[in-house]
Amino acid sequence: MNRFEVVLIHSPELTNLTLVSEIDLFKDKLKNNSGILIAEENWGLRDLSYNIKKFKKAFYNFFQIEISGTTIQNISKELSQSENLLRFLFVKVKEHQELPTKLNYEKK
Repeated sequence: MNRFEVVLIHSPELTNLTLVSEIDLFKDKLKNNSGILIAEENWGLRDLSYNIKKFKKAFYNFFQIEISGTTIQNISKELSQSENLLRFLFVKVKEHQELPTKLNYEKK
């Protein structure tokens, strides 16, 4: 099992209920692929560095997971088909950083 940190960036047009269901769907994908969710943070609605699909803001969610590296490809394919997800990023790390992250404290 490898350690990864994941950031999901969702559309700002989502309702709170839809956003929660999208996050739950991601967690289900992890469980179905033998992944383990270590920790998560909701970074809330934040400014984007550049416009994505004409949006200037988006909802950010951060996850620390453990999963096999080959499974990441399958999950990435599924995530890329979501219309509500603007971007996602998987970063392999040796050790997970201590939570809460600095972004959790920054002004939203």
